[in-house]
Amino acid sequence: MQKQKSRGQGPKKYSNISYSNLPGAWKQAHLGLKEVRKCDYHRLKRDFDRLIRSGGKELSEESEPLIKLAGRIRQSGEEKQRRQLRKYRYNWNDDLPITARKDEIIKTIRENQVVVLAGETGSGKTTQIPKFCLAAGRGVDGKIGCTQPRRIAALTVSERIAYEMGEKPGKTVGYKIRFQDRDDPLGAVKIMTDGILLAETQGDPWLNQYDTLIIDEAHERSLNIDFILGILRRLIKKRKDLKVIITSATIDTKKFSEAFDNAPVIEVSGRTFPVEVRYQEDEGGDEKSLGEQAAHAADTLIRKDPRGDLLIFMPTEQDIRECCDLLSGRHGGSLILPLYARLSSSDQQRVFALCQAFIIGSAAGLCLLSNEKNNCFHQCGRDISDHPGD
Repeated sequence: MQKQKSRGQGPKKYSNISYSNLPGAWKQAHLGLKEVRKCDYHRLKRDFDRLIRSGGKELSEESEPLIKLAGRIRQSGEEKQRRQLRKYRYNWNDDLPITARKDEIIKTIRENQVVVLAGETGSGKTTQIPKFCLAAGRGVDGKIGCTQPRRIAALTVSERIAYEMGEKPGKTVGYKIRFQDRDDPLGAVKIMTDGILLAETQGDPWLNQYDTLIIDEAHERSLNIDFILGILRRLIKKRKDLKVIITSATIDTKKFSEAFDNAPVIEVSGRTFPVEVRYQEDEGGDEKSLGEQAAHAADTLIRKDPRGDLLIFMPTEQDIRECCDLLSGRHGGSLILPLYARLSSSDQQRVFALCQAFIIGSAAGLCLLSNEKNNCFHQCGRDISDHPGD
């Protein structure tokens, strides 16, 4: 018996389409496909081929579907030209260590498909790399996508980049998180959670809407990040126009470079600030809960130095809520704010209030806060209280 051909091995259907004998308006539309943005090309080309097949031998140059399709092709070509000519306000921050290597990083992005960038905490990589990509000419044929591991990070990063470019989020720089989408179709940069990008691969396996992808905090190696890196490792072999930048504060650069065909590695130093460590004395007596100990430590710190905000790291949501209840009403007009993953986006945004705030949250959430108002940090844990000499 003759073996049945598996899907994808047979001859391509409609492969007999001839573009050389098309009438004038049809031929002009076909030539216009060469000038469109690459993120639009496959969709427009598919619609163009369908229109030819449905038209049979008589291809009218005045048909309404052709006029609409030609308009879409022209619009995409004009948008590409607009992006090529657009001048952005980058407002480089010279205080960030990564800015000193701006030209080197931009050149590396232009000359390589994949770049691995290890930047220590405070280097400015998260907010500056998307702007470096814009300066390297990316964001023309598609969006510059940047993933963050958590919703609050995606929100704050998009707001910061938009602020540095003199805009509000939702224009040149947008964001997309679960249940909230402020990404302008005409925007250039899209900040999103890694879960959003992974979900988009189901409907768009080639990720055609992007010409550059920045995978931030790759060292976390969550399931989402591992899946995304695996998909991109295969995708870059099919899409030579796609640029990938993998960034992290702490990363095994050698392994990541080898996984992506020995991609170039750039390491950037970070910024540190003097830190005074104080240990809470063991008062003995009845054992207090973590929430009670944290509240007592907060009272002590505020009496000694009332300036700035106070961040309290707690292990569980129950501990966070208990500590918030204990501190409520003790310190005048100061805000007592919880911060953990299950909170809504609007509640998470409250931690950026302009007045003094005590923020009690999980370590993962509080590590995302980079705020010059933060003056005191309190870390709950036996490793600190039991080993004061470390």
